[in-house]
Amino acid sequence: MEVKAFAPASIGNIGIGFDIMGLCIQRPGDQVVARHSSTPGLRITEIRGATGLPTDIELNTAGLAALRLLEHLGATDMGIELEIHKKMPSGSGLGSSAASAVAGVMAVNALLDAGLSKKELLPFACMGEQIASGGLHADNVAPSLLGGIVLIRDNHTFDIVQFPVPPALYTVVVHPQLEMLTKTARAILRPEVPLKTYIEQSANIAAFVSALYTDDYDLIGRSLQDVIIEPQRAGLIPGFHAVKAAALAHGALGSSISGAGPSVFALCKGAFIAEKAGKAMQAAFSAVNISSTIYTSPVNIEGAGIIL
Repeated sequence: MEVKAFAPASIGNIGIGFDIMGLCIQRPGDQVVARHSSTPGLRITEIRGATGLPTDIELNTAGLAALRLLEHLGATDMGIELEIHKKMPSGSGLGSSAASAVAGVMAVNALLDAGLSKKELLPFACMGEQIASGGLHADNVAPSLLGGIVLIRDNHTFDIVQFPVPPALYTVVVHPQLEMLTKTARAILRPEVPLKTYIEQSANIAAFVSALYTDDYDLIGRSLQDVIIEPQRAGLIPGFHAVKAAALAHGALGSSISGAGPSVFALCKGAFIAEKAGKAMQAAFSAVNISSTIYTSPVNIEGAGIIL
């Protein structure tokens, strides 16, 4: 009669892979409870942990994603209630809206015992997340749903490639107590990229992918250099350059903006370095009078799941 799903946060773009790459972390994450109801149709009965989010199915990422799944299944008249538990703030750069959409389709799929695979659920979760991001981008949805490190070769056909994860690769994300909406962060981006910059970024992406397959941590660090998006968005995050410098000074392989920001992430070799880098990054935010929260974990290779 009731199913609870969990969808973890994610690092969209991974710096160099704007709109085409994403990485799953262990926490935080959102939960959605789906239960049968005697009242026909899909309803959101409660949203916990956040204020101001719409309960209108068509305006809520979890609700719309679940509705699109029900339409596909021909089950829109079935009575289903959704209860959303937000465990991270909107506009955090952690894929909050994507996690809700993912948890929504996971919960409904399990409640109805529909049997769709995670990859089959991906389009419906993306349709839900689209209302928050302003476009069809799977760089948060895909890693949250599938886990690991992913490449979105094509957003419209949901052609997803999952990369191997080096065993000692750890992530640290520091979330400052700021809000930055994806639509706002996208609005400042210039539509043109100089050829020289494009070549440099392409080389970094190719080298990063190679490093994942060969467990080359030094190459991960050398290639994690975003020369297109980070320079344009850095000014939106107070203290960003000091935060990034602190991560690198304490052993991080590389650091950049998580998703649209304002969270900042670093990739590290091992938990000890990740913890040191995280504390240094937090101290750098504190130096500009911004409190923050640290999330440290290995790459989450499992992705979303059902909570038993």
